[in-house]
Formats: sequence, C-alpha cells, structure tokens
Amino acid sequence: MTPLQVFRTSFRAYVNKDRATIESILADDFHFTSPLDNRIDRKTYLEICWPNSENAAGFVEVFATETNDRACIAYVGTTKGGKRFCNCEIATVRDGKLVSVEVYFGWNQPHKVPDGTHSDDIGAGHP
Repeated sequence: MTPLQVFRTSFRAYVNKDRATIESILADDFHFTSPLDNRIDRKTYLEICWPNSENAAGFVEVFATETNDRACIAYVGTTKGGKRFCNCEIATVRDGKLVSVEVYFGWNQPHKVPDGTHSDDIGAGHP
C-alpha cells in the first residue's frame, strides 16, 4: 500500500472501532504528536488516544497528498454527538506501517468567529 492508503486505513479503523487493524498498521516504534501529545509511543497512544475512537462518527477528506514516505490529510471530522471540526494530519510510513503521525488542530464547525472577523480570545484546539 502507498503511504496515503495506509493512512486512510487508519482513519477507517478509527471510525469502525477496529483495534485489530490499527494495531496491525502501527509500527513498533510509532510516535504520535498533537497539541496535547508530544511524541507519545505506540503503547501510550493506544491507551490514551485510541479510546477516542468511540466518539468518532466520520471523516470527510478536504485534501490529501503524499510525497515519498509521507502522507497528509486535511479533513472535517464528526463526532457521534454531531460536533464537527477541521484538522490536518501528516503521517510517515515505512514498510506499510505508520511510524509517526502529527495532528494539527483546526477549528470547530460552525466557526466560532463570525465570518470576516478576527478574535484574539477563542483559544486553541478542541477536546
């Protein structure tokens, strides 16, 4: 599989709550980084982040690309409760396995800042 195919498989596993698939595509030396996590290892990712799959209802790709061993997907995610949010993620893939994932939080939808305006006090990220 290409890096983008591997990465898309991880998104499907998340929505389908398919732990066996996610474990099969995470490299032993996998690391995960987000505004809330600084290069946590595979074990910690599965303990802390994987349970969030219970809240995932879907992901709609806005943009996806790959270069060499890296893939990038920007998406709108939806929770079971109907909350929508935008994120961008970059993955490094080696031998068909995710070696690292970096998540860049975007904004919630609908956007909390009125169209055409700026706000300094909205905060960063989303839970």
